[in-house]
Amino acid sequence: MLAALPTGTVLTIILVGILLFALIIFFKTIRIVPQKQAYIIERLGKYSKTLEAGFHILTPFFDRVAYRHTLKEQAVDVSPQQCITKDNIAVEVDGILYMQVVDPKKASYGINNYQFASAQLAQTTMRSVMGKLELDKTFEERETVNSAIVDAVDKASDPWGVKVTRYEVKNILPPQSIKDAMEKQMRATREKRATIAESEGDRQAKINRAEGEKQQVIAQSEGEKQKRINEAEGRAIEILRVAEATANGIREIAKAINEKGGVNAVNLRIAEQYLDEFGKLAK
Repeated sequence: MLAALPTGTVLTIILVGILLFALIIFFKTIRIVPQKQAYIIERLGKYSKTLEAGFHILTPFFDRVAYRHTLKEQAVDVSPQQCITKDNIAVEVDGILYMQVVDPKKASYGINNYQFASAQLAQTTMRSVMGKLELDKTFEERETVNSAIVDAVDKASDPWGVKVTRYEVKNILPPQSIKDAMEKQMRATREKRATIAESEGDRQAKINRAEGEKQQVIAQSEGEKQKRINEAEGRAIEILRVAEATANGIREIAKAINEKGGVNAVNLRIAEQYLDEFGKLAK
């Protein structure tokens, strides 16, 4: 059939075929790995190498991309499961497991599905940890539960090339009867706290009133005391001034007596006062 075609046409068909074959080889050879990803390359069915982010060239027909892994942190939901607490109460618990592939080769050949295996191990550890805690403690010690699960899963997942970064408990759901009892207890606790707060308020108000009255009495007594002190000081000053005036008068009289004619003047003054007093008696 090709013999019937012109020579130029045959050459064109051959060149096109060669070009198509070259393009196929090119696309099978070239691999561009995105950032934060890793490709596992197998050669003739056996592990050959791990390709990191960037441009790579493979051997055509011999090399193939067997696994693709993201190196970003992954969040895996851990399905709700029933756990029995130390005080024999059934609770339903779920959570989120965060992990990251650190060795793509181990993640490819160490286990079939590292996400599923890690989630199952987290559930098993959760049941074990919850069995050591009473119901009230499960709500208070979430951080302890999270740390225990991270330690257990991270240790077990090391051969899988996975690093467990953290675990977060989402919900701890006790039976409805326990919920009702807990709600009643919390309501009673809130009412008790309100009553205590009210009584403390009344007590403090009484203390404040008593303190105010005490300060008022002290202030009044201080005022009365100061008033008496001021009055006493006033009387003392008055007596002192009278005494000073009397002393001054006596000094003047003595001075007058010592002067010339002073004795006669004094005798005359005494006689006048005597006559005045005698006149008053005569009336």
